[in-house]
Amino acid sequence: MGILISPRDLPTWVPGKILSASDGLGWKDVGHRAYRYTGLDVPIPPMDHFMIVRYRTGQTPMDRCVEGRWTRKKCAPGDFSLLTRSEQSHWSWSQDIDVSHTYLSEGLMARVACDIAERPVAEVRLHDVLQAQDALLTQIVDTIALEALQRKAGSALYVEALSIQLAVHLFRKYADISFRGEAAAGALSPKRMRLIEEYVDSHLHESISIEQMAETIGMGVWSFSRHFRATTSLTPYEYVTRRRLERAARLLASGQVAVKEIACMCGFADQAHLTKVMRARMGTTPACLKKGGHT
Repeated sequence: MGILISPRDLPTWVPGKILSASDGLGWKDVGHRAYRYTGLDVPIPPMDHFMIVRYRTGQTPMDRCVEGRWTRKKCAPGDFSLLTRSEQSHWSWSQDIDVSHTYLSEGLMARVACDIAERPVAEVRLHDVLQAQDALLTQIVDTIALEALQRKAGSALYVEALSIQLAVHLFRKYADISFRGEAAAGALSPKRMRLIEEYVDSHLHESISIEQMAETIGMGVWSFSRHFRATTSLTPYEYVTRRRLERAARLLASGQVAVKEIACMCGFADQAHLTKVMRARMGTTPACLKKGGHT
């Protein structure tokens, strides 16, 4: 693994005005910074912390590449993004925004994961979430941000308790854990895979979460992720993206539907998003496939 940057290094890669920070407050395993950003297109090296981005003012289309996959969403006040530790990313947005960052250390996340599972933890990873809303999560990170501003007595102890609460919530909804000495997961049964395929294909025009896929076959998110990868050699996100592209390619080849409509029908943010993902994954574009369908 290459060198990991710290939250304090982030302005070198993502220049912005610091609005508030927990620097120098003596907090342990958790940090806060708020930034004012203009539109930027920036690659970010892997970080040594897990990061939650809370959007506060302004709204903008947001493109992000994680693990070679581009995602496009519109981010606005009330939304949040997650970025797992030690993962290189590329972010691009066009409008001015104010955001707050909450950083959680690897040590904190590993300790909480171990307490929850009562097993030695090998690795913790957050899901690839670019835009979502979660009232409890935003309440916790907002309270942490407020503590950085008010600097009241007992702040470090209070924030430590909040960070543990935040970590537990992330594990319940937005994280995968691998354990030391963990046996390889077995494959899902053909019946369960059919249920997942039917669910995904009937909801391709919508946002599909790993939680929804796991619930379809009555499994928890952690177990589902392991068994799904053992069955398909894909993450759930990669699988859904592949199904979206397969449907888009069939519709484009028919030549009967406009590219803009196909993008919407297959769950892409817009035509530009479809084009970017198709070029990255298939080495072609909607225009090329649509043209080929007429010949």
